[in-house]
Amino acid sequence: MTSPKTAGFAIFILALLLLSSAAAAFALPERLDYDLTWAGIKAGTASLETIENGQYVQLVSRAMSSDFVSVFYRVNDLAVSSLRKEAHTSLPGTPYNYRLKTSEGKHKKDKEVFFDSAGKKATYIDYLDKEQKTFDIGDFTMDALSCFYYVRFLPLHVGKSVFVEIFDNKKLYKAEVQVVKKEEIETPIGTFKTILIRPVLQSEGIFNRKGDILIWLTDDEKRLPVLLKTKVKVGSVKATLTAVK
Repeated sequence: MTSPKTAGFAIFILALLLLSSAAAAFALPERLDYDLTWAGIKAGTASLETIENGQYVQLVSRAMSSDFVSVFYRVNDLAVSSLRKEAHTSLPGTPYNYRLKTSEGKHKKDKEVFFDSAGKKATYIDYLDKEQKTFDIGDFTMDALSCFYYVRFLPLHVGKSVFVEIFDNKKLYKAEVQVVKKEEIETPIGTFKTILIRPVLQSEGIFNRKGDILIWLTDDEKRLPVLLKTKVKVGSVKATLTAVK
């Protein structure tokens, strides 16, 4: 049996949390649960949480492979983005730090980025490779988890793209999010009117993929990600929302 590749799990960790993080504006705390399926097999689960922690709002994403898939390719991933709270509002603002710890088969990562938005600097640390570097960033640069926080607040018009500036994997670039179409879809927890978007990403790791990422957001004020699909080296992986807590 061929196992699902890194992209199959990790891309959903990112995309689901990125597009659910804006829920902090509506309710804290919040938890979203997803089933991950590959080639018709339940490949694992993902949980996404938005937590208020003192002066920060934390976006926490976890993903684990199922017992069956773990025999061939074990996945245990954690990503945490801490955002500063803006004064006089419940909304998170600029990122303070971003931590990524992944264990996918034989591949492991343990990286962290500290953001100095006022000084327009980002300090990148790779704990496994013993590397530390400082990079220039823009006026309002997001990390790889929190960048799409803004997508859920921006007007989304079919046929038009929105852009978000990201610092990830020692690179600064603008990520494009294409707004494809509106359609009604059925899920295990109900039928939803949705907006289909397609992020166009340029980064490694949790952004690494073999094909398009398609994300269906509810066409309402919450913009809840209810379904995601992406191609991997063999077949495709789907993430389906199973519970909102």
